[in-house]
Amino acid sequence: MSRKLIVVIPALEEALRLRIRAEAESMGFETLFFDREEDALPALGEAEILFSHFSSLPARGPALRWVCTPFAGVDDFLAPGVFLSPEPMLSNSSGAYGTTIAEHIVMTALELLRRQMEYAEIVRRREWVRTLPVRSLRGSRITLLGTGDIGQEAALRLRAFLPRSLTGVSRSGKNPGNFFDRVLPVRDLDVVLPETDLLVISLPATAETRGLLDAERLDLLPDQAVLINVGRGSVLDARALESRLRAGRLSAALDVFPREPLPPDSSLWTCPNLLITPHVAGNLNLPYTRERIVELFLEDLENYRCGRPLARRVDLRRGY
Repeated sequence: MSRKLIVVIPALEEALRLRIRAEAESMGFETLFFDREEDALPALGEAEILFSHFSSLPARGPALRWVCTPFAGVDDFLAPGVFLSPEPMLSNSSGAYGTTIAEHIVMTALELLRRQMEYAEIVRRREWVRTLPVRSLRGSRITLLGTGDIGQEAALRLRAFLPRSLTGVSRSGKNPGNFFDRVLPVRDLDVVLPETDLLVISLPATAETRGLLDAERLDLLPDQAVLINVGRGSVLDARALESRLRAGRLSAALDVFPREPLPPDSSLWTCPNLLITPHVAGNLNLPYTRERIVELFLEDLENYRCGRPLARRVDLRRGY
């Protein structure tokens, strides 16, 4: 019986599917591709590996030994009952999203600092107003809460704008690759927030990060500070942030929310000083991201075949 690899990622173009098939077959795996969850179900009974972001599928694969998600976040795979195996191997695609999310961070930061939302409304009204005061990334004090792939790629790009400082905040307090002027441990977050003009959040959803940016910490930010969240909505107290946005004390760009999709009746839709995007900063829409996801998966497929540890294996207790 051949060893079966099931791939259920509709966004993958034919060239990438052919690459997966060729390399997997050279390692002794038969590869089956599906675009819909329901179509994959009959094949899951004998599948050894699943490469998919559909968290409903692992529970239908009694023989699965490894599940890889093409996303960096694994929230949906941590719920009880997702896996049949008592000790499943789960890996993610951390390292594939730095480019696209870093570009999103730069885009939204500039939109807020240069008042692009307001100018877009002015132009929509066919008016010619040129007097809105704007601010610059140059000379700004930037804090990146999260110093992984996304934080590092964002720091690399933001440095080109000549900020006054680039501070990272992480669990370890280490400075990977020296992308930051300094990196502080999370316990020092309250010290750095009052010195922050632009706060970028790229943290995963874990027990440690849930509610980290509460009302008290939001109040530590200086007046007119800008906040960008591209991590997870659970990190931030959305109601506390909304009250400060409506008061004009802060401005923000949110790509993630505690509940998604954001309900149509949410008051955030009409909140001033807020730029909303529908969780697209790290989506699969950029060709480079899809190519990188496949590269990372194939690297770990070789690790798996050789009995080596997976490079991006998730600790199911920690959630990352």
